[in-house]
Amino acid sequence: MTNEELALLKRNSARIRACVLRVLKQKKGGHLGGSLSIVEVLSTLYTRYMRFDPANPQDPDRDYLVLSKGHAGPGLYSTLSVFGFFPESELSTMNEGGTRFPSHPDRTRTPGVDATTGSLGQGISVAAGLGYALKLEKRDQYVYAIVGDGEINEGQCWEAFQFIANYRLNHVIVLIDNNKRQLDGYTKDVMNPFDIARKMEAFGFAVRTAAGADEADIADAIDWARGVQNQAVCIVLDTVKGQGVPYFEEMADNHSVKFTEADIAQVDAALSSLEKIAGGED
Repeated sequence: MTNEELALLKRNSARIRACVLRVLKQKKGGHLGGSLSIVEVLSTLYTRYMRFDPANPQDPDRDYLVLSKGHAGPGLYSTLSVFGFFPESELSTMNEGGTRFPSHPDRTRTPGVDATTGSLGQGISVAAGLGYALKLEKRDQYVYAIVGDGEINEGQCWEAFQFIANYRLNHVIVLIDNNKRQLDGYTKDVMNPFDIARKMEAFGFAVRTAAGADEADIADAIDWARGVQNQAVCIVLDTVKGQGVPYFEEMADNHSVKFTEADIAQVDAALSSLEKIAGGED
């Protein structure tokens, strides 16, 4: 990867993160922690790997993004806005009645959303079905499935993982957002996941870990995953809930935040820095 390519990735990450913060500031809060922890992987996927056409969101030749951890909808919506599916101004209606941007993604409402998700555990099953259909049709598209570390408490995830591994769906790239927290606290305290990478290996996956705040490391891992043949693949992303904004990283309960005046002041400070990066000033 050239310095110019990496700089573009970082600018796009800043654009997505800033969009998340602006939208949630306007809504006075929302699902912040898990949206911010997937910013770099979304930026890397949409900038460097995924085939998509904002003018034709249903392009039959597109790659698919399944956000199984659907509560991170603000992260996905911000990404789709940055990449031209709709203007950011439309996100002002998020979570309101009749909006195209419900709290959790709905493929029948939002351009660019490929799977309706939010009931945790179900999205990875959708990704497995998409991948199996693509294999039967001998298509060359990829399915990128982002799964939460808290989400894998759900047994349905492991049924889907077993299916993906059994049918060797190497074009379904499973990306586990290991941010170590879930709604009720730290994953190790709520339901200890133990060593996620080793568990995925035991289920038949080729596994690699990546620093989830490092676009270059994420890209290296995706390059590796796309080179694996005849075996299911998984990337475990080492992330931080609230990633990219130290104030929110350190917040005890940052899953869904109701902004106070102090929070908004921190959002404004973060936006000032992010907008400089997005504009290529830093």
